Amino acid sequence: MSNTFFSLLPPIVAIIMVILTRKVLLSLGVGIVAAAFLLAEFKIGETLLIILEAIKGIFIDNGALNTWNVYIIFFLLILGMITAFISISGGSRAFGEWAMKRVRTRTGAQLVGVVLGIIIFIDDYFNALAVGQISRPITDGQKVSRAKLAYLIDSTSAPVCVVSPISSWGAYIIAIIGSIFATHQITEYTAFSAFIQMIPMNLYVWATFAIVFLVMFRNINLGQMKLHEERAITAGQLYDPEKSIPGELKEDLPVSTNGTVGDLVWPIIALIVGTVGAMLWTGANAVEGKAALLAIFENTDVAASLLYGGLIGLSVTMLLYIRQVTVKKGISGSTFSIGVVEGIKSMLPAVYILLFAWLIIDLVGQLETGKYLAGIVENSQMNTAFLPVILYVIAGIMAFATGTSWGSFGILLPIAGEIAVSTDVTLLLPAMAAVLAGAVFGDHCSPISDTTILSSTGAGSNHMDHVLTQLPYAIISAVIAACGYLFIGFTGSTLVALVVVAILLGVFYFLFGNQNKEVLK
Repeated sequence: MSNTFFSLLPPIVAIIMVILTRKVLLSLGVGIVAAAFLLAEFKIGETLLIILEAIKGIFIDNGALNTWNVYIIFFLLILGMITAFISISGGSRAFGEWAMKRVRTRTGAQLVGVVLGIIIFIDDYFNALAVGQISRPITDGQKVSRAKLAYLIDSTSAPVCVVSPISSWGAYIIAIIGSIFATHQITEYTAFSAFIQMIPMNLYVWATFAIVFLVMFRNINLGQMKLHEERAITAGQLYDPEKSIPGELKEDLPVSTNGTVGDLVWPIIALIVGTVGAMLWTGANAVEGKAALLAIFENTDVAASLLYGGLIGLSVTMLLYIRQVTVKKGISGSTFSIGVVEGIKSMLPAVYILLFAWLIIDLVGQLETGKYLAGIVENSQMNTAFLPVILYVIAGIMAFATGTSWGSFGILLPIAGEIAVSTDVTLLLPAMAAVLAGAVFGDHCSPISDTTILSSTGAGSNHMDHVLTQLPYAIISAVIAACGYLFIGFTGSTLVALVVVAILLGVFYFLFGNQNKEVLK
């Protein structure tokens, strides 16, 4: 069943079920069983063994601890505890009161999240969670729905990372490009210079950024986003309390009356500085001798850096908490156990979804779903002018079905390079840029994507609410970008493609920009 049409069935079943039922764990569970069933060639006993082996693989890899997965889980739990103790120390309330005096509009509150999302470009995981922690008190205060915040976070985290050379994404992509150039003996430009030239060709990123700003400043609410925004404004209900909300703390959590803005700001600063410092340290230790900054980021251990940064952030948080208990007397020491338990519990929904997503991604990888989709491109007879847009669509489908943009990069970038070199080398950079753009689009839309999960976690939004409210904007951005890639293929001009994208964005503004006469100031 591997590398055949049947390999598409498990992710398709899971995605259709999750959209229809909105029960994420049940839907992912069905997809996991279906994938294992196909791998076992319909043998029930073998199916159970494959699932157990996949579960083991989450924690143990080649006889050693799977540090990537385990560290990410620990980081999420630590982040939950940081959030709980910041709240108990009164930092969240103080920051909310401070921000309310300075950010007086819904647009301003959303702008804070977008600007932070663009500035924090080191890693998408860290971006989604950090921006959510900082922005949530501000957007809550201005009655911006959690679904809207999740959309803003998701639409700035991966897109900004994929065009940033100094990021975990940029380093990974540049390393792949370097191997492609070495294989095909391409010396016209370096991997780094090629990446820089590909930045304006990543049309989905620019369409997404433009629509984010139009949505923010013109209050464009499409589909179910309109329902969430109306509920937030009229009823003050930022999310549906009957749904599972990752990262949401108990409403009756004890809170100090002596909290300050610093009780929130210093832990976040410690988290950011600690994580970035750890990325530089782990990257430098992984390379021999004096290394360039790009080489350091290429070799950094992102998961370990998140864990180290999280521990540093938690340490600062605990020091501020102890000060509240011993010096300011705003709370009692008995709240410690409450903070630990409630902080961990708040992140368990995200951890459960992430575990199930990792399982189905692993099994879909064993089914070679990505290779099957890539083979369709490689074996098709087509006009080379259509190469960028076809690769863009295939990358989107692959990332949507597998839940991983990085996996799509690893499979499709070498194929894009091979096809372009064999047919029309002038399309090499546009073809690879199309792969990057399509993979980010598919990742945005996929309910089994880890970055989508973490964006909803950071915003404190129900996961499926985030997926369904983001979908219309992502699809519109994707269609606009696809038109641009058609023009790149036929004209070879990135400028022409960008002009086409700008015109279509103008059409979008004309159709939807004035849908709400009362723009939310």
